[in-house]
Amino acid sequence: MIPTQFEYLAPTSVDEALAALAEHGDEAKVIAGGQSLLPVLRMRLNAPEVVIDLGGIEALRGVREDGDALVIGAMTTHHAVLHDALVGEHAALLVKAEHQLADAQIRHRGTIGGALAHADPAGDLGAPALALGAEFVIAGPGGTRTVPADEFFVDLFETAIAEGELLTEIRVPKHTGWGAHYEKFVRVAHQWPIVAVAAAVRVEGGTIAEARVGLTNMGSTPLRARSVEEALVGQPATEDAVASAAARAAEGTNPPSDLNGAADYRTHLAQVLTRRAVLAAAGA
Repeated sequence: MIPTQFEYLAPTSVDEALAALAEHGDEAKVIAGGQSLLPVLRMRLNAPEVVIDLGGIEALRGVREDGDALVIGAMTTHHAVLHDALVGEHAALLVKAEHQLADAQIRHRGTIGGALAHADPAGDLGAPALALGAEFVIAGPGGTRTVPADEFFVDLFETAIAEGELLTEIRVPKHTGWGAHYEKFVRVAHQWPIVAVAAAVRVEGGTIAEARVGLTNMGSTPLRARSVEEALVGQPATEDAVASAAARAAEGTNPPSDLNGAADYRTHLAQVLTRRAVLAAAGA
């Protein structure tokens, strides 16, 4: 099946893209890498009259440092993030997650901003973004605003990006020297995770000084496992201590039940994967 006919616009600046959104409103869809939108168009689950392609906006690509943060352009591909030296040094958790995201072809075409704006609760980047305390820079008719990750993911496939706005940058606080791991459980390779856990841990002298843990597919949005984080701080990076904290991984979650697994199965997975992710991040 092929998409219905639409007008194709290719702005070369954020201002041009915002102007196109303002002109066409609900009749328009924005396309980044197209890995989520194109299948929907082909199946005719959505039939926009206008498609606005952000691929020609070079200002939305690349990674740079800004003080204690990395700034990642929304149109930076997964492949570019995966292989960027700055990301590897200062935000290793993103590298761990990107390495397990889909396959090489999708990583070359898909973008970090497109994936996060799509806000699939089973997506691989929401939990790492939460765990790292990322901020999202959103441009609109009234200028730009910055939204913390805790407020960016609103509900199933819904974010803080309002009508007429675009995600332009992701700001990631540097976690230089932190251990990181992304533990993902799937039935077949390259599948959406049934559950996944993103963990970033700072260890001092064998003791966990700080911990950040994000959960994938344990609710309608990515979630922070704050009970686990609190239980880990000050504990030795040992199997028993981490397992005790990981037992709290499902607190405050609302895992779905579907063909891939019931809610209680996902609860069990969250505990097991959290233990594995934290131990790996701590180097234990």
